[in-house]
Amino acid sequence: MFTGAYTAIVTPFNRDGRVDYGKLRELIALQIAAGIDGIVPVGTTGESPTVDFDEHEKIVEVTIAACKGKIKVIAGTGANSTAEAIQLTKHALSAGADGTLQVTPYYNKPNQEGLYRHFSAVADLGLPVVLYNVPGRSAREIDVATIARLSKHPKIVCVKEAGGSVDRVSQILRACPITVLSGDDSLTLPMMSLGAKGIVSVASNIAPKAVADMVHAAAAGRWNEALALHMKYYRLFTDIFIDTNPIPIKAAMAMTGLIEETYRLPLCETTDANKAKLAECLREVGLLK
Repeated sequence: MFTGAYTAIVTPFNRDGRVDYGKLRELIALQIAAGIDGIVPVGTTGESPTVDFDEHEKIVEVTIAACKGKIKVIAGTGANSTAEAIQLTKHALSAGADGTLQVTPYYNKPNQEGLYRHFSAVADLGLPVVLYNVPGRSAREIDVATIARLSKHPKIVCVKEAGGSVDRVSQILRACPITVLSGDDSLTLPMMSLGAKGIVSVASNIAPKAVADMVHAAAAGRWNEALALHMKYYRLFTDIFIDTNPIPIKAAMAMTGLIEETYRLPLCETTDANKAKLAECLREVGLLK
């Protein structure tokens, strides 16, 4: 159901800190034109922890309307409270999202049985679920055995792997037939070589055509073409994580005139040294003159 290149879209803010919905529509139009297969709004990159419920729901609605059925929308509606995740997912379902990205509950660190019950309760709503394994954010990994157990639910169809381990792709696919998407830009090609079907990308916010072309080439078995794109943009894939995501990608997008560089506390600007490194990277890959 979910294969290809998906952009974990940033949430653009005006200089006064309000969500810039007009700019969000513009960014999505650029993504569609570049050949991206889908948008993932209000995930980690979309600064979901700092938008309120009304903003969260409106971002999802605006994204769905802007995609106009041309590309898919996987709404970030996860939470560390099952009741909150259900509330947000119900809204995404009624708004017309194609799926929901469900992050591993963070901070409260549920055990594996708790994770199973949490994800199952969300999936019972009927919207296709993409599990999101990101132990660096959640302090808890979804065990492979738990993924295999969850994959038996008809609405749990995919897992976004953002734990930095290519081995996990082999482990998951040996255990169950669920779709795997990379959650790390630099690991997209290695993961696809082992059977992953694409990426939920941060880099595609600024280089959507490159990411889409790389993923589509790999999916078609054009590995030399995919490898050439991976090597060309590898520095971008890594440098956009020199500070906490989404700080570097927003800084890079601001340098190229795509958005205002505005965050909500506790996120703030990166250092001047990091900005200089990002600018050098963007010039190297041809995204900044």
